[in-house]
Order: sequence, then structure tokens, then C-alpha cells
Amino acid sequence: MSETQQGFPPLVFLNALRTAFPQFAQRSKTGHGYAQQDAEEAWSQIVSQLRQKLKVKETPPKDAETSAQQAADVSFIDKYLAGRSESTLECDEVAAKEGGEEPIHGEDVFLKLDCHIDKETNHLRDGIMAGLEEKIEKKSSVLDRDAIYTKKSRIARLPKYLTVHFVRFFWKREAQKKAKIMRKVTFPKELDVVEFCTETLRKQLVPVRDKVREVRKDEEDVTRARKRQKMAHKQEEDRQRELKAGGPADEKKLVKDKQAENKDGDAEMADAVYKTDAEYEAERAASILAAKKELFSLINPDLAKDEGSNKSGLYELRGLVTHQGASADSGHYTSYVKKQGAMDSQTGKRKEEDGKWWWFNDDKVSEVEAEKIETLSGGGESHSALILLYRAIELPTAEEVTE
Repeated sequence: MSETQQGFPPLVFLNALRTAFPQFAQRSKTGHGYAQQDAEEAWSQIVSQLRQKLKVKETPPKDAETSAQQAADVSFIDKYLAGRSESTLECDEVAAKEGGEEPIHGEDVFLKLDCHIDKETNHLRDGIMAGLEEKIEKKSSVLDRDAIYTKKSRIARLPKYLTVHFVRFFWKREAQKKAKIMRKVTFPKELDVVEFCTETLRKQLVPVRDKVREVRKDEEDVTRARKRQKMAHKQEEDRQRELKAGGPADEKKLVKDKQAENKDGDAEMADAVYKTDAEYEAERAASILAAKKELFSLINPDLAKDEGSNKSGLYELRGLVTHQGASADSGHYTSYVKKQGAMDSQTGKRKEEDGKWWWFNDDKVSEVEAEKIETLSGGGESHSALILLYRAIELPTAEEVTE
């Protein structure tokens, strides 16, 4: 299906969804077709159902000593899409603290991060940070009355696939309907979530994240140096060709120039440094393997055992759902999915991606450039991102570093 742009009607899926959740079978008030529904509500219901029904085998660690540790069935959603957060709930009033009221510590499982939007929210990071700190009104046992509490959460486990929800819809009392927050909120193609994590998890992630960035910079530097070297080598060849074509006088000048350069050691060094493409690729492959081994060695052992977790704190954007319109009860939903590289029949591995995206707009499927995604930050009634799906960046595996 990834190689075609033909529409596919998911009728079996839709019928199953409407049977499991009758709200999605509601008919439109006009009598034509089905009523408009909130995509985030649909996403949450689908994920909730899959969490109960979709199971995978959890293989015990290879160093397990007891034979009783058999492969067990675990929820696919819990393994790959669910995170865990640790929270502290504390009363805002000094009197409660002076009276001896202790903070309440807790743990929660989350299936998505909310990006709250207000007048100060400009970037995804701002909204996520706001979502990790909330105000709650509850009764204080020390004050014997209701008081405002602050709940601060930090992520203790990052899933391999992270869902982020832009909270763009809110109930507008005077209009008696869900209105949409139009504000423009930008989001990155690569998301760094380390700052949202607990101190313990942060210490496990930072060495890997920083090494990934260091390796990327080194690769960019090597590529730029290679381009400069090839350009200088070509210019030297062109100069020599022109002088040879000029006759004996120019050839003598070429010899003199060569002798002078050799005396300084410049040309000799240039000839020694220049490498063919084959030699360069061989060195590059060896360098990449060495970097992979070093990167693999930095992965925290506890995180390495958790196959469904993110081990670097870095995510790449792979899909999003957009909404066009001014309210949740109207408008139009579409989705974008990043294209995968074509499968190599000989190696069984995917080739390099071209950076383009599939746009699913009802039964129309079209290919769009990466720049299109940058236009989906909102700011009006045009298409704006509502749900983002990020995937943990790829890291070296044990098999790769031992090949």
C-alpha cells in the first residue's frame, strides 16, 4: 500500500468502530451522512480499545536464570505507546506547609502528552511544559477547607512512539459549542523531550542524546571537507590541463610551479591527502561503525532491556492529523504520514528516505514536499496540526555493531 496513491475505503474498520463506540454512529442533524466528531476523541477511543485487545509476546531477558520466566502476553500499546510520569501534588498555601502537610507523590500512565495553548504559547515545547504543571482545587486536611494545589509531573518512562495532542478545542459557554483556538504554535521535525523527564531518566538519556548530535556534526564536517577537497582537486587538474595545452613555455612554468610547491610541501601534501570515492566510502563506513559501537556502549542497560522505550530522548515526526475550520463540530480532518524508503529486495533493508510525505485527504492520496508540514502550525481556519505522532530516532542495535 505504501507504493500506491489509490484510495482505500476502511469500511470494516469503520463498522467495528461504530459498533464499539455508538457515538461515532450518530447521524448529522441535516440528515445527510454522519455527524462530525472530534478526531482526538476518536484517537483516544481507538487506542484505549487496542490497549485491551492487542497483545504481543514479551520475551524474558536472555540472562533470566529461572525457566519459570516464560514469554508473557503484554499490551502492544503499553509496550510501545504508553509512558509513565511521576508527580508531586503540593498545597500552594504556606499555612498548609507550616501545619505539616506533606506533598503527595504519585505515578501515572499516559498515552499522550497534551500541548496546552494560551496567549503565551508559541512553540510545542511551551505547551507541553504547561501541560506538566496544573492547578487543582481539593480539600486540605490541615486547613480543613478547599485549597489550590499545584501538581508537577515529570516523565519517568518514554515510549518508542509518542503522541502529542494540541488542545485546540474548548467549550464556549455563550455559543454552547466547542470552539477552536486559532493561535499559531510551531512544532519541530525532531523533538527533544529530555527536559520534561525526571532527574533519573535525564541522566540515562543525556549521554546518548549528546553523542548522537556529536556524530551528526562529525558526519556533516566530513561531508563538507570532502566536497572542498574534490573541488580543489578538480581546479588543480583543470589548471594543469590548461598549462599543458598552452605549449612548451607553459609546460616549463608548470614544472617550475610544481617544484616550488613541492619545496613548500603543499602540493605533495595535497596529492597525498586526496582519496578516491571508493577509498573515502571505505573510510566513512569504518568511521560510522566505530561511532555506532561507541553510541551503543552509552545506552543505559536498564533502558536497553525495555524494547518499547526511547533511549535517547529524541523523536522524529512521522505522522500528524490536521483540522480545517473554526469548531470541532464542523470543518475537515486530514492526515499526513512520512514516506518510508523503498525496500531493497537484495538486502531486505529500506533505502534512504526522500523526505516527502503522503497527504490523506478523504479518498485522495497525494505526495507533498516536507515544506508543506511547516505550514500546519495554525494561525487561522486553514489546516492546523491537532495530533502529532513521533517515533524514537533509530539507534544502533547489538546486531549492527557486531556485523
